[in-house]
Amino acid sequence: MSTTEQRDETPCEGVELPESARRFHELYAADLLRAEPVSDAQILAAIHRAEVHDEQEDASRADIAAHLGFVHNSGTTKRLRPQLDVLRAAAQVRDVRRNGLDLLALTAAGRHALEEAQNAGAVALPESPQHRKWRHSRAMAGDRIDGFREALRASMAEVGVLLDSPQTPSEAWFEFGQRLSAECKRLGSATYCLFEWADPDDARPDVDEILGRRNVWGWDNKYGS
Repeated sequence: MSTTEQRDETPCEGVELPESARRFHELYAADLLRAEPVSDAQILAAIHRAEVHDEQEDASRADIAAHLGFVHNSGTTKRLRPQLDVLRAAAQVRDVRRNGLDLLALTAAGRHALEEAQNAGAVALPESPQHRKWRHSRAMAGDRIDGFREALRASMAEVGVLLDSPQTPSEAWFEFGQRLSAECKRLGSATYCLFEWADPDDARPDVDEILGRRNVWGWDNKYGS
């Protein structure tokens, strides 16, 4: 998931979210229930995959947790800290400070250890965050696209009524224009998510060059986003 796209999948405490955003967060969080131990090789693989998908040479602890299928919380941090300390002592990971954030990165030794583990078939990771986002966005689009079509159809009928009234004030047209724009964008977004967004390949970052097509959490904002 690129830095130009939605990065934080956890809603802020106490913030009331629109329906689409709330549903997306529920679906995403429900998958992050993994509790079983992970190997050192899996941690190295999670760091590497996070680096690839975010197009960076380092990774946040939250991203590493997500690639391992964990919720990022104090329990996860406590569970992973001893293994990270061992990997750090073995010079396979290093600490990085970037933009005020404490991050982790693989060293050359870490990449070599990961390659050996992969060649031995000893590394398997759960579903990646970018694939999880694709799957949930597609499911939400399937649930709601018919409703979006009906809402736009009703709005177009309302436009006909306004056109039949020569005294419709200009303010109504500007307000209606914003509404129609939002309805067209959310229908376009749902159409893209359901029919056009290809299944992501974890060997590369899944980045959409056209902003807004994947913005499922903005579907219920008044004018979209």
